[in-house]
Amino acid sequence: MRWEEQRTTAGLASELPLDLPEPERRGGRAGLRLPEPVPIEAGTEEAYAIEVRAKSILNRVPGESHVPFRWTVNPYRGCGHACRYCFARNTHSYLDLDTGHDFDSKIVVKVNAGTLLRRELARPKWAGEPVAMGTNTDPYQRAEGRYGLMREIIGALRDRANPFSVLTKGTLILRDLDLIARAAEVTDVSIAVSLGSVDEELWRGVEPGAPSPLRRLDVVRRFTEAGIGCSVLMAPVLPGLSDAPERIEETVAALVAAGARSITPLVLHLRPGAREWYRAWLQREHPELLPLYARLYGDGSYAPKSYQRDVVRRVTEAMRRHGLVERPRAAAVRSEADRDRQRQLSLL
Repeated sequence: MRWEEQRTTAGLASELPLDLPEPERRGGRAGLRLPEPVPIEAGTEEAYAIEVRAKSILNRVPGESHVPFRWTVNPYRGCGHACRYCFARNTHSYLDLDTGHDFDSKIVVKVNAGTLLRRELARPKWAGEPVAMGTNTDPYQRAEGRYGLMREIIGALRDRANPFSVLTKGTLILRDLDLIARAAEVTDVSIAVSLGSVDEELWRGVEPGAPSPLRRLDVVRRFTEAGIGCSVLMAPVLPGLSDAPERIEETVAALVAAGARSITPLVLHLRPGAREWYRAWLQREHPELLPLYARLYGDGSYAPKSYQRDVVRRVTEAMRRHGLVERPRAAAVRSEADRDRQRQLSLL
């Protein structure tokens, strides 16, 4: 991915490999000159956009990745949802930005994403393959309220009758419900909401910039009522915080009541970048859980498979009790790269 002619500082050209396939990522690039950030919201000192113009927007997934799609579109880098655990945090290090506060507050915005996608979809070599969105950072985060890139993107996909999927925590997707419904009349559309727990206190601590669980349940309900349907990625399930049987029970009950057509549980994983940020939060807010996390994760990124299977079993049993008979599509993983993309599986 290359950027040029960024909008806020005329004449400065940067080449930023934000969407390189995973094997090509090799960490930050010292001396990168980024465009000057601009406030996303008036009077807000903590949230900034770094406006850039992309040379390409359709990103091909590496062939060794066992995911059910080959192409993604990511109009943003960084995310104002500020989820403590976000696996994409380390991507900000490729820009010589930190994976903590910078990831939450300095959002790279590909301002020409919609017009560029129209151009790429119109190329003779494009075969109309499904396009996945929300596979890195959330396309319906707060910055989308200002830039409106997703409406342009979905319009381009609809006009070409190109299949697509969206995974989001953002209630801004309801703004585009009418457009998504029209797209669903001409092509395959899949919508999924990420919601790990309906505990409001936990949400405030671990996902401080994301919409509340109740608002996300409304997204599920609205898409169900519109006849499009909505899957749920029940993620992440947090050890010691949202994995108890009663916590899982209340979350599954709320999701089924909202009309979720499927539920896919995913246990927290802690890759570098996210690992340090999440553990710092845990040290401040829940130091009593540090021994549990030391046992489950050690210096690694993933909880033991036995623990993951136990979580899946609890979700399965809760789903059956509440009348959703489909078995959750959980966490069979074949490689390290697959683990990072498990959250995308609910898009099918």
